[in-house]
Amino acid sequence: MPVITSIEDLKRIHRRRTPRMFYDYAESGSYTEQTFRDNTTDFAQIRLRQKVAVDMTNRSVAGTMIGQKVTMPVALAPVGLTGMQCADGEIKAARAAEAFGVPFTLSTMSICSIEDVAAHTTKPFWFQLYAMRDQDFLRRVIDRAKAANCSALVVTLDLQILGQRHKDLKNGLSAPPKLTPSTLLNLATKWGWGLEMLRTKRRSFGNIVGHATGVGDTSSLMSWTAEQFDPQLDWGKIAAIRDMWGGKLILKGILDADDARLAAEFGADAIVVSNHGGRQLDGALSSIRMLPQIVEAVDGRCEVWLDSGIRSGQDVLKALALGASGTMIGRAWVYGLGAMGQAGVTKALEVIRKELDISMALCGERDVARLRRENLLVPKGFFDAYD
Repeated sequence: MPVITSIEDLKRIHRRRTPRMFYDYAESGSYTEQTFRDNTTDFAQIRLRQKVAVDMTNRSVAGTMIGQKVTMPVALAPVGLTGMQCADGEIKAARAAEAFGVPFTLSTMSICSIEDVAAHTTKPFWFQLYAMRDQDFLRRVIDRAKAANCSALVVTLDLQILGQRHKDLKNGLSAPPKLTPSTLLNLATKWGWGLEMLRTKRRSFGNIVGHATGVGDTSSLMSWTAEQFDPQLDWGKIAAIRDMWGGKLILKGILDADDARLAAEFGADAIVVSNHGGRQLDGALSSIRMLPQIVEAVDGRCEVWLDSGIRSGQDVLKALALGASGTMIGRAWVYGLGAMGQAGVTKALEVIRKELDISMALCGERDVARLRRENLLVPKGFFDAYD
């Protein structure tokens, strides 16, 4: 067992262990991948302000997210296809999150179904929804999430039209995958992953296949999906989803102050400042650059969380110090899952919590709720470099 001290360690193991098409699916952005890169490099430009001769005992990184107690203000973001990064991936990740005391969000495009994850966990998780044209499917999947006792609905707003990701097209990523000679050769080198996948029955999209009209197997899934993302999604349709759901509502994919104001007026319990990990609008600004003006626009009317670019506990600290009340991680936990299964997700969370705790202490703070802009050193013009 290698010594794991950072998320980067898990990423290296993930890359060695997982077939290229699934690793690239996680580790890619759209078009030139400029926004994908900026999400992490912009975090790196922000420095921490060291403070000494302060009492560092009795520290706490615990908090709440939409009223739910969390051991740290970090939730596992929804990520599609995670059951292909590792066999039964969503179940393993949900179990790791539950044991650690942080929320897990199941993607609409998961391999394991809502019911399957609920059957293998003991506490409520969150469900992420893509707005689909098929209103019957939409109502039924929301009802299934209610029946599974999901405690919040996360509606993704920034995927009305799918951004083009060159690596996925070149790797033949589809359902089922297009098996080219290159793909088959790569799969043959991932025997550990292959043996695990052979042992599981979960290799389809459990929330869709057998539930959506006309989708009886994976052969019809791609055409259905291509037609279903709703390009007409607007606030009226979001309101209809809210009314169908009737519970805690999180709106993910906000990257503009005007949209944030509308979301707050709409009555969202939380919004997630996110550019979909750089996988949608390439050339958009990083989430961390947009965070302060969105926090100001919301003015306390709902919780503001940050997603996209977090790879360490220090990144979590920076987001909290800039006004976020919570964060979501995607790739960081997927690296862990692909590297070591459930134990890898736990390790990713442990790494982030330890980094957050130690860095917070060295910044002279004992409670994450007290983190402020004064804990950071930000380059001049960093937040107003663009008009």
